[in-house]
Amino acid sequence: MTMPSAIRILVVDDHPLFREGLVHTLGAEDGFEIVAQAEDGKAALAAWASVRPHVAIIDISMPGMNGIETVRRLRTCDADAKLLMLTSSEDQEDIIAAIDAGASGYITKGTRYGDLVAAVREVHDGGRPLGEVIARKLASRDRGGPLTPRELEVLHLLREGLTFIEIGHRLAITERTARAHVGAIKEKLGATNTAQAVAKGFERGLLKVAPGSSGAAAQ
Repeated sequence: MTMPSAIRILVVDDHPLFREGLVHTLGAEDGFEIVAQAEDGKAALAAWASVRPHVAIIDISMPGMNGIETVRRLRTCDADAKLLMLTSSEDQEDIIAAIDAGASGYITKGTRYGDLVAAVREVHDGGRPLGEVIARKLASRDRGGPLTPRELEVLHLLREGLTFIEIGHRLAITERTARAHVGAIKEKLGATNTAQAVAKGFERGLLKVAPGSSGAAAQ
C-alpha cells in the first residue's frame, strides 16, 4: 500500500519569532513537511521556484512586496498554486484584494492551531477555508449575487437539516469552514437564520421541492 506523500509547505512571514514558531509546530505535524521559509515576497517567489511546495502560507503585511502582491505574482507563475493567507488583518479591503489576487483561503492569526492545520489540508485538497467573519465580509460585497458552487452544495445540505459538523463531514471541510459558508449564504440571500436561507433558496429557484417533501429545513 502506497503511503500518501507529505504536504510540502512554504512559510512566508517577516516576523522571525512567529515564522520560526510556525515552522517548528507545523513541521512536527503528521503529514506536513516544511520545505522552505521566507521573510518577504521576493524571497517567497525565489523559494517557490526553487522547491515547488504544495502550499504556501503567506502574511499580508511585509516590507517591500506585500502578501497580496506576492500572491498575485505566484498565481501568474503557477495558475494552480495553493496559497493560504495567514494574517492579523480582518480589513474588508485586504480580504477582497487577497481573494481577487488569487488567494486560496484566508484566515487570521487568531485562529486556533487545529483550525490552521485543517485549513492547510483543505487548501491542499482544493478547498477555500475562510473564517466566519471573513466569509461574511466577502459576501457583503456580493449581497444579492449568485452563490458559489460550494455555497450551493452547503445550501442543499442545510435543506436536509444537517448540522455544521455534519456538513463538514459530508464535504470534507472543517466545522469552522462550514459555518463560514453558511454565514456567506445568509449574507447573500439576506437571511437572518438558516431556515430563512433555505426558504429563500426555494423562492429564488436554487432549491426544488421534491415529490412528497415539504421543502423546509431548519438548523
